Amino acid sequence: MHYTYVLLSQPDGRIYTGYTADLRKRLWAHQHGRVRWTASRRPVRLVYYEACRSQEDARRREGFLKSGKGKRYLRNRLAAHLSSVSRNKLERH
Repeated sequence: MHYTYVLLSQPDGRIYTGYTADLRKRLWAHQHGRVRWTASRRPVRLVYYEACRSQEDARRREGFLKSGKGKRYLRNRLAAHLSSVSRNKLERH
C-alpha cells in the first residue's frame, strides 16, 4: 500500500503534499526535521491522506493535488480545518 498525504505547517500555515510507502516513518521524518522542506516549518500536522494500490497511483494523485484543480479540491475538502489557520497557502513544491 502507498499513501498520498498532506501536512499543515503550524507556524506558517503552509501545506506540504507528498507520497510514501510507509506513512508512519515518513511522518516521523517530517516531525524530526529529516525532510528539507518541513525542517524549518515544524511542527507539522497530518491533515489528509489517501491510500493507493501502487506507487504510480500515489505519485499521480500527489501530482493532481499539487495542480490547480487539486488545490481547489483540498481547499473544499479541508475548508473547516483550514479556516482556523490564518494563512492557508496551497503551494507547489
